[in-house]
Amino acid sequence: MTQNSELGTRNSLIETRALVKAFGLLPVLRKLDLDITRGEFVALLGPNGSGKSTLLRLLGALSKPTAGDIHIGGWKLPEEAAAVRAQIGMVSHKVLLYENLSARENLRFFARLYHLPAAQADERITALLEQVGLARRTHDLVRTFSRGMQQRLSIARALLHNPDILLLDEPYTGLDVDASSVLDALLTDAHAAGRTILMSTHELNRAAELASRVIILSRGVIGYDAPTAGLDGLRLSAIYTETTSMATAR
Repeated sequence: MTQNSELGTRNSLIETRALVKAFGLLPVLRKLDLDITRGEFVALLGPNGSGKSTLLRLLGALSKPTAGDIHIGGWKLPEEAAAVRAQIGMVSHKVLLYENLSARENLRFFARLYHLPAAQADERITALLEQVGLARRTHDLVRTFSRGMQQRLSIARALLHNPDILLLDEPYTGLDVDASSVLDALLTDAHAAGRTILMSTHELNRAAELASRVIILSRGVIGYDAPTAGLDGLRLSAIYTETTSMATAR
């Protein structure tokens, strides 16, 4: 089941048309048409090399397309990247934190980049550190944190400015069971609050449980696109195998 490419900007918060990204002579995304409406939670699946991270970087204004169009919230990328970045919280493979600053100092630094008033920022930082389970480590240097703790702090950073859109590239990487449960709750709350979420993941069970829609990329195009209603991890695994000709999501 592929996405209906006749949907227009009027219905879509995130929209791509004939999106191409190539590295040299190697095409990664091949004329990708995508529409995501406001408030959707979309799980993005696909084998390594299928274009998941590339797509998220393009939508996050961290990379420029080779060809095609991207509109987010009515703004066009890359021409209006500054306006788009203000609406997006992104968690990528790199945690994008300063190791010689404390958890609170990191978030204060990013709060200034987002022009948050100091009093509002401090209140927000305290609440987020509590939410991600780092309240007791607020004044500890990030270099003393485990990979999982750094990932949790990067999630707090992404949520700091209350973005309308969350782009998450394998956010469960490095998280233990407890931290993964914290992230589950954060994403569930963010979705319930009306945020639009696009999350790449290899975790099929979580995709089926948390997301409202699942997209499977295969060889740079959308091979499957459907709501998650009625799907469980087992059924999604079978669909994944059929779509990608691979037995697992790795």
